[in-house]
Amino acid sequence: MTYLTEILNTYHNRKTFQCGNSILDNYLKIQANQDIKRKLTACFILNDTANNNVKAFYTLSNYSIPNKSIPETYRKKFPKSYSSIPTTLLGRLAVDNRFKGQNLGRLLLIDALKRSYNISKSIGSFAVIVDPIDNDAINFYTKFGFKMLPNNGRMFLPMKTIEMLFK
Repeated sequence: MTYLTEILNTYHNRKTFQCGNSILDNYLKIQANQDIKRKLTACFILNDTANNNVKAFYTLSNYSIPNKSIPETYRKKFPKSYSSIPTTLLGRLAVDNRFKGQNLGRLLLIDALKRSYNISKSIGSFAVIVDPIDNDAINFYTKFGFKMLPNNGRMFLPMKTIEMLFK
């Protein structure tokens, strides 16, 4: 499989990364390596090969959501005995300010969806879930077909929809 991104490593320069959101900036600079070591997430970066600066990044991890938080049109297809449904969490996605306007967010999202779809062939995952950080993020994900989950602010894109993108 060919991907645009690579796994975050110690030689990648994260110190200069600034996307305009301190939560995402600090995550990459301070927390990402710890989460990777603890196997809580995988962090994928788009590397500026000239100087190993991180241009953009996203994280993926296993996740589950309560069956009752899925819209009825999907929920009725699941066995009633399933109290939660396996998903993939696209936890963070950010582009350094120096590289904005180059469609990197869109390219990273496609890369993340491709990874998630390929993984779902081996490990069950009903959908990719995102937890948008602000209204700009909601608008971004909406453009790509993500739908709001009822009552929790998260959004989802079913794996069946993602599958159609890559077939």
